[in-house]
Amino acid sequence: MPSTQLIFASREAHRAWLASQAKLPAGFRVATTRFDFTPREAPKPAKMTLTLIALDRPTADFAAVFTKNAFPGAPVIVGRARLAAPRLGAVIVNNKISNVCAPGGVEAAERVCAETARLLGLRPDEILPSSTGVIGWSLPVEPMLAHLPQAAAALGGPSILPAAEGIVTTDLYPKVRRAEVGGGSIVGIAKGAGMIEPNMATMLVYLLTDIAVPRAELRASLTRAVDATFNCISVDSDTSTSDTVALLSSGRVSGVEGPAFEAALTQVCRDLAEDVVRNGEGVRHVIRVEVRNAATPALARALGKAVVNAPLFKCAVAGNDPNVGRLVQAIGKHVGAHETGADLSRLSARMGGIEIFSGGAFRLNPEKENALVAHLKGAELYASAAPKDGVFTAAVDYPPHERCVEIVVDLGTGGAGATVFGADLTHEYVSENADYRS
Repeated sequence: MPSTQLIFASREAHRAWLASQAKLPAGFRVATTRFDFTPREAPKPAKMTLTLIALDRPTADFAAVFTKNAFPGAPVIVGRARLAAPRLGAVIVNNKISNVCAPGGVEAAERVCAETARLLGLRPDEILPSSTGVIGWSLPVEPMLAHLPQAAAALGGPSILPAAEGIVTTDLYPKVRRAEVGGGSIVGIAKGAGMIEPNMATMLVYLLTDIAVPRAELRASLTRAVDATFNCISVDSDTSTSDTVALLSSGRVSGVEGPAFEAALTQVCRDLAEDVVRNGEGVRHVIRVEVRNAATPALARALGKAVVNAPLFKCAVAGNDPNVGRLVQAIGKHVGAHETGADLSRLSARMGGIEIFSGGAFRLNPEKENALVAHLKGAELYASAAPKDGVFTAAVDYPPHERCVEIVVDLGTGGAGATVFGADLTHEYVSENADYRS
C-alpha cells in the first residue's frame, strides 16, 4: 500500500498535494506543448500533447524496461536499442497515438528523436521516444516536428507536474510520487488507466533522480523494483504494446548507499503502481490481495493475479456484493489448470479481516455478510451514477481516498508471499472502451 493512506476532500486538495510532491530533482527540466491534428486513419479533429523531459547534461546512468507484448510499439523497439547508447539526454513523449505496427513507425519515431536532438544540441541516439494512445494509427510526424521547437523553448522547472499532466490519455488525473533519501530525491510520474497487466512495468512511467548511481547498479535496481511493484498489478489483464518504465539519474548527489536508494525507488514504484490501478478506467474499487505462505513466490503472485482478473468476482465487487464463492472458484480454477497437485487443504481466506473460508469450507453467517457489504462500500471510490445519453462516466476526477477491498489468502504450505493490486469491473469500464476511438 502507499507509504501513507491519503484522503482528499476535493479535486483542489488533491491538486495541492500533487504540487507538493512535484519538485524536480536537480539537473532536470520539463515542458509540454499541445496542438490540433487530423489522424490519417480517422479524419476528424484530434489533439496531441508533446511532453519533453530533459537533463541539463546527458547521463550515462539510465535504465529502462519495456513490454513483453510480442507486438511492441515502434518507440519500444527504438528504446530497446537506446539501452546500448553511451548516454541519454532527453525523453520525448506523445499521447493520443501509440505508433504500434503502423507503416513506417520506427522511421517516424527516429525522425521525432532526430529533430528533438537537433533542438537540444544532442545526438539522435541520446533521445528516448515514447508514445501512447490508439494502436494502429500513424504518428502525425510533420505537425509533431513543427511543434517541437515550442516544447524545447519552454523547458524549465521547478515542477514535474506539467509532464505528469501531459502524458495522460483516459486517466482521470495525473500521478506523481516522490521519495527523499540521503540529500537527494526520486520523483516519478505515470500514465496508465486501461490495458493494464504490465508483465514488466505499466503503460508509461518516468523516474527521475539526482542521486548518483552507476548504470549497472541502476538497471539492476530498476528491474527488481519493477518486478515487485508494476508486475504485481492488473486492471483488465491486458498487456499494452507500449509499456515503458524509464529511470534517469543526473548524478548530482553522491554518497547514497545502494540499498537505501533501491528501497526508496521501490516505494515510489509501489505508490505509482497502486495509483495506476486506482485511476483505472471505470475503477470504483481497488482490490488488494495478499497471498501468504505459498510454496513459491511465483505461485503466490499467480494466485493473486487469478483473483483480481476473475471477471465474475470483479463484477461482484463492483456491485458491493461479497460473493466470495467467486473468489474461491478463481483460486481453484488457477490451481486446477496450472498447479496440479498443489495442497489446498490448509488454505484460509479473509476479506476485510473477516474469515470467509478455512478447512475446505466456507465460514459465513448473516452477521459476516453484513460486515462484508460494509467493507466493500467503505472501499468504494464513488457510487455508480445513472448513465447520461447511454454513457457511464466517472463521478470524480480525483482519488477521494486510498482504501482497498482487502483480501488475504493463506496457503499454509511454505514461506513465500506476494501482494497484488487489481480492480473491479464496472459499467464505466465497458462504456469507456466501447467508445475509445469514437
